[in-house]
Amino acid sequence: MHKPDHIIEIFLQPGELYFGDRATRIRTVLGSCVSLVFWHPQMLVGGMCHFMLPRRTREKNGRLDGRYADEAIELALREIRGCNTLPSDYKVKMFGGGNMFPGIAKAEAGHVGSKNVLAARELVRRHGFDCVSEHVEGVGHRTLFFDVWSGVVSVRHRSLAPFLRNDGVGTAAHSQARCDAETSLLIPLQFTQGSLRDSNAERTPPGGLGRLVGNRAATGSGAGK
Repeated sequence: MHKPDHIIEIFLQPGELYFGDRATRIRTVLGSCVSLVFWHPQMLVGGMCHFMLPRRTREKNGRLDGRYADEAIELALREIRGCNTLPSDYKVKMFGGGNMFPGIAKAEAGHVGSKNVLAARELVRRHGFDCVSEHVEGVGHRTLFFDVWSGVVSVRHRSLAPFLRNDGVGTAAHSQARCDAETSLLIPLQFTQGSLRDSNAERTPPGGLGRLVGNRAATGSGAGK
């Protein structure tokens, strides 16, 4: 499908989830966080979540918080049920979970990005989603674009090279460690009405069908960026 004349562009912040129609582009930036992209190939509806951690370490306060993998999936399931669809109807792709501290032994052994990926895989399996591909782990951050009108997901992956001290030990010196190496992947999906889910207040973004729910809405900032 060709790009619509008028689109809504959503910048997804950590803890948010958006389901939208074909006139939507969703983008986000991932480090150790993980995003799942959902696509219904017949209805052409879909969305994306962006979570930071596998689960809470404290008890829930009664409100779902999209910063955590299990709760982000629950928010996604609400949107899926709201479209009168099932998880098994969707194709899912997984992104992120990068190691942001390469060369540090403790971080290498079990960094949060790796834990996020493991949690995402288990939740996808448990809820009956069909995960068709992944671009996960490794080192560095990813910029992710999802064009709902075409189903194309574009990933730009910028790596971080360990900066070596005189003793040969790697450190994550971010300002000096940015590599020139960059990969761009175009991964076809294809994604009518939508909403952005987070954990607090809500506001309808101008010119769109989506519904923004989250801290940005509470402070009056927009969904598009």
